[in-house]
Amino acid sequence: MSFPFKRLSEIDVMGRRVLVRLDLNVPIRDGRIQDDTRIQAALPTLRALREQKARLVICAHLGRPKGTVKPEFSLAPVGERLAEVLDEPVLFPEDCVGDAALRLSRSMNDGQVMLLENLRFHPGEKANSTEFADRLRQLADVYVNDAFGSMHRAHASVDATPRLFGETAGGLLLEREINALQKVTRNPDHPFAVLLGGAKVSDKLPLLRDIVSRADAVLIGGAMAYTFLRAQGKPVGKSLVEDEQILKAGDILRRAANHGCEIVLPVDHIVVDEISNDSTTTTYRIEDTPEDGIGVDVGPRTLESIRGALQGKRTLFWNGPFGVYEIPQFSEGTVAIAKMVADAPGYTVIGGGDSAAAVRRAGLAPFLDHVSTGGGAALELLEGKDLPGIEALRVI
Repeated sequence: MSFPFKRLSEIDVMGRRVLVRLDLNVPIRDGRIQDDTRIQAALPTLRALREQKARLVICAHLGRPKGTVKPEFSLAPVGERLAEVLDEPVLFPEDCVGDAALRLSRSMNDGQVMLLENLRFHPGEKANSTEFADRLRQLADVYVNDAFGSMHRAHASVDATPRLFGETAGGLLLEREINALQKVTRNPDHPFAVLLGGAKVSDKLPLLRDIVSRADAVLIGGAMAYTFLRAQGKPVGKSLVEDEQILKAGDILRRAANHGCEIVLPVDHIVVDEISNDSTTTTYRIEDTPEDGIGVDVGPRTLESIRGALQGKRTLFWNGPFGVYEIPQFSEGTVAIAKMVADAPGYTVIGGGDSAAAVRRAGLAPFLDHVSTGGGAALELLEGKDLPGIEALRVI
């Protein structure tokens, strides 16, 4: 397969400083990493570069510190974990730019590793500042981006910085992500089914409008399903509905019908009076939803409907939970769907986010063809958008 960017094997990194943009936005609680999936995903690229005697200057972001230094968003715990998995000390300057980072970068030995502090401690990162990008540029001779989860963001370390380098490449994770997702975005094997969940339909309206013209079936769950059910005139109680999107949801339903795309919506659901860990649950058909009820998960009839819709599908893409997944008793539907997708004989791709967490938690990741590390980036690729991070690496 051809890529729009150079691969690691096409650049010379021996004895050179390489600025490596990674997605290390891992969950941290009380200074301890809760899930190091993204760190593990970056290891093949880091090891390949070290084998070629590169001097690694790693940059990444963590959380949303909003352009100011906040200790709870420090990448220090990530540096400690990297040192463990690489079995190599990791240098960690107090800032991602400036004299200390520059001095360390110039004194590094072949194969040595440095992790820069959180890029988002500087407002220039999210502002895509060329001045901030130039300060990052001074730290290295070559640029490699392996942060697929950030490729859809036009931030300085992703967009402006690589444009300042004479030599750039995509990492091994980026290669793998593009390879897998292109099997879904470019002429997927039909029948092709897309499962979309999550809270807000507004986040996925452009994708839905596009995908119903290409997929054979679109299965909609999670809170976003209630806006579509309301568009059909069905009762949803106090379930989350985006009133301003009801007309657009109706347009998508009509567009799907015009293109022969089957839309699968919940026919029953798990309902509570309030969303909490100890709520009493009742299963209702959608038509019987009480006025004060709140839908929190799909019901057994909906799961059977989904199972039937997935039969015989040769390509499946899933993004977003089908219930309030953060609360264990409301995650059963999402876990059941994860098992269905894992059992499907077709080509299966999980588009990051909570759906990826669901399959990992259920131990199902090995039974899927690809579990993406980037939800937003995967969705924008599926929609056909150009990703700023890839455009910045593009070989002219």
